[in-house]
Amino acid sequence: MKIVCIGGGPAGLYFALLMKQLDPAHDITVVERNRPYDTFGWGVVFSDATMDHMRQWDAVTADEIQQAFNHWDDIELWFKGRRIRSGGHGFVGIGRKKLLNILQARCEALGVELVFDTEAESDLDYADADLVIASDGIHSKIRGRYAEAFRPDIVTRPNRYIWLGTKRLYDAFTFDFQRTEHGWFQAHIYKFDETTSTFIVECPEHVWLAHGLDRADPAESIAFCERLFADNLQGERLLSNLRHLRGSAWLNFQRVVCGQWWLKNEHGSHVVLVGDAVHTAHFAIGSGTKLALEDAIELVRQFKLLGPTSGDSPEHLGEVLTRYQAERSVETLRLQNAAWNAMEWFEVCGARYCDQLEPEQFMYSMLTRSQRISHENLRLRDAGWLEGYERWFAGRAGLDAAQAVPPMFTPFTLKGLRLKNRVVVSPMAQYSAVDGLVGDYHLVHLGARALGGAALVMAEMTCVSPEARITPGCPGLWNDAQGEAWRRIVQWVHAHSDAAIGVQIGHAGPKGSTCVPWQEGGMDQPLPVGNWPLLAASAQPYLPIDKGGQLPRAMTRADMDRVQADFVAAATRAAEAGFDWLELHCAHGYLLSSFISPLTNHRTDAYGGPLEKRLRWPLEVFAAVRAAWPAERPLSVRISAHDWVDGGLTPADAVEVARAFKAAGADLIDVSSGQVSPDQRPTYGRMYQTPFADRIRQEAGIATMAVGAISEADHVNSIIAAGRADLCAVGRPHLANPAWTLAEAARIGYTPIAWPKQLVSGKSQMEALAQRAAQQAGAVK
Repeated sequence: MKIVCIGGGPAGLYFALLMKQLDPAHDITVVERNRPYDTFGWGVVFSDATMDHMRQWDAVTADEIQQAFNHWDDIELWFKGRRIRSGGHGFVGIGRKKLLNILQARCEALGVELVFDTEAESDLDYADADLVIASDGIHSKIRGRYAEAFRPDIVTRPNRYIWLGTKRLYDAFTFDFQRTEHGWFQAHIYKFDETTSTFIVECPEHVWLAHGLDRADPAESIAFCERLFADNLQGERLLSNLRHLRGSAWLNFQRVVCGQWWLKNEHGSHVVLVGDAVHTAHFAIGSGTKLALEDAIELVRQFKLLGPTSGDSPEHLGEVLTRYQAERSVETLRLQNAAWNAMEWFEVCGARYCDQLEPEQFMYSMLTRSQRISHENLRLRDAGWLEGYERWFAGRAGLDAAQAVPPMFTPFTLKGLRLKNRVVVSPMAQYSAVDGLVGDYHLVHLGARALGGAALVMAEMTCVSPEARITPGCPGLWNDAQGEAWRRIVQWVHAHSDAAIGVQIGHAGPKGSTCVPWQEGGMDQPLPVGNWPLLAASAQPYLPIDKGGQLPRAMTRADMDRVQADFVAAATRAAEAGFDWLELHCAHGYLLSSFISPLTNHRTDAYGGPLEKRLRWPLEVFAAVRAAWPAERPLSVRISAHDWVDGGLTPADAVEVARAFKAAGADLIDVSSGQVSPDQRPTYGRMYQTPFADRIRQEAGIATMAVGAISEADHVNSIIAAGRADLCAVGRPHLANPAWTLAEAARIGYTPIAWPKQLVSGKSQMEALAQRAAQQAGAVK
């Protein structure tokens, strides 16, 4: 085949040499706009794992890079006058120029033609090529020419950064955070050769503007950074590469994602995007070069899989490229998501973490910023550092700091209630009450989970009136008989376990009068008979009328007064039943939520319009409940922090919602999301709602409970240790295993946890089985 690579960066060069190595008969040319052996930039970083992958495909190139790179295991933080170091992270750094020189020399040795100082304007200039590799970078002309086909999604991020170098040498990947009168700056620093280190300075746009750096020339910007990081630089200067700066000292990162990676042009040539032309990853996790090199590997792998007769045949190019995109896009998305998380952490750290967190916790938060590195992964990397952090965290929680305790098993105190650990059994609808009355099923369900190790067991949403129910099977607290039934369960939990028990009270609003999910009709579908009238902020059904939705009536002031009284009566009965904790349900499109979300509140009176007015009645209800609920017992509020629909409530709005409830006397915000509109499009993933809890905790300054796709001890430990939430509500895993918390303690090897005396004979067996499983898993690896 005749192959032309437009762009002589890592992706184009590495593909060219691997493809030439696969079949020397290929006619391969790399066209580069710069001069021979010329490039811009400072150093690039990738992991030990990337090096191992490269070695499998071309040992010669890998060995040359191995000899040239600088390897380090440590990450060091400079923050608030402290220097904290953690090891075991495994990075390699190499000068971008050196890396490209190695790839260029290897290409030449294999017979790849390198054409320098040539600007390739279009793939159509190479009409005789069977395959055109568009490796022309983030500002790809090829991608731009076929934008309609490639469907690029390019997002310009808000932070400003300047990419510099210094002759000061570092023996760790170093992060330095400095506060100024206008806000925080951070530096990302690493050595990449025997004489030079990369020094990237980053800050939010408003801080950059406040310092007048938008008006500074490159020399003035460098002088500013030298003054700011003078203690770190220890007398060394910062160096610039004006060609790299492309005419502007401070840049914005651009995130690139393409919907399609290849096409067939008008000459019949196949054109495929690789490297930064098709996707970018933020330097916060140093994966841009990794993505480029592994794009090249995967594309060559697909040619190899089809074999020498099919894979190298032009008529099979479409099949190869289709497989390449299908395989590579999954891994790319995973890395881009991790890079996105890390990038966002650095974008918001000045507002969210730098002032709020102590250096120890700030270090932990920074190390786990991408959510790819978890608590137990940190233990594998640097057990000594993590155990020291666990001791520090335990001391802050009031335990003996001499003992390393997993953060999920540290106590938490709110108001007059001390919880033994950070695990909560999430309120989960069971739809098994009769006329709102709970019975033996609920005693067994909640009692079993109270024995299972969690600190707090939350009963499902309990309705404040018959018309407040989601289904006929929902429990209630609208009469004294229901209060007494709940008292029986509360007393059992208190008598037989050391768990606390709470209840969530709510009103279904527009989502009421529906079928029990497993009965005829199904979830969210109206009852075939026996419907009751619905209330909502506005006369808008949850489901469209043509899909079975029921039209609610917009509440009048009289309705508000009556329903508020129902909430107060339910809260009073909950207190009399002995519940330790009360939660007001203001999420998921139910009645109070229908006032808060702009998707469901279209009122034109004092209870509609801007967020402040939409919150008015929910806050009135909360204030009345707060007055009825004992002051020494915690009162939380569950909110939907994101509607996942354009025009709906946003995470920024959720911070304001949390601030409003905090000002009204809420003790904690239980942070969920969605379920307000059937048109929602959530971005699911492990711990996917935790960032909302984190943001509210840091920006609103109130305790939070994280919930959603939290299914392992590792998740809980990571969330609590980083300060992203104070408690973790675990739902479905507790449905599968009422003793989930005890089982997870055994799985991570935490044996001091207490078991109920009636069950303690199973403790040693569970711990032994967990240890054996861990040993077997280690042997397989």
